[in-house]
Amino acid sequence: MTPPSPDPVLARWNTLDADTAAREILPCCGSLAWASGLAAQRPFADAQQLFAASDRVWAALPGQAWGEAFASHPRIGQQHARSATAQSVAWSSAEQRAAMSQDAAQKLALAEGNRQYEERFGRIFIVCAAGKSAAEILAILKTRMQNDAATELLEAAEQQRQITQLRLRRWLGTE
Repeated sequence: MTPPSPDPVLARWNTLDADTAAREILPCCGSLAWASGLAAQRPFADAQQLFAASDRVWAALPGQAWGEAFASHPRIGQQHARSATAQSVAWSSAEQRAAMSQDAAQKLALAEGNRQYEERFGRIFIVCAAGKSAAEILAILKTRMQNDAATELLEAAEQQRQITQLRLRRWLGTE
């Protein structure tokens, strides 16, 4: 038996029924399969166990579940996603704060880069934007446009994993 978590958010989450637990943690990733898979592995003794389990569940998901998570994000430089919760929208805004350039040329370049990426890969550009400027994100986007489809899917999945880890910390109140 796993001892009770010293973290009050995690301790409460450990006691929820599986469906409620999955719904509560869903904004951290955007994939229902991830949220359900993670909820099924409870209880967690501490945040480190949660973080490690999150990575394992994410890595084992099929591409369709990854796509669901990707679709829960707004485009870089925008406010809304096709399928996002209010919490996810708030976190996305905070993560993209540094990238929200007031420079019209950079805004235009981000919009055009997003369009080209979507045309090439069939999904929005995913990057862990926290702390990155618009110029840094544009450089990352340009580099990733050189990837083949398989390499880029894995890179997008890694960026989503990083975003999920960041959001789990926010959800726990540790960041």
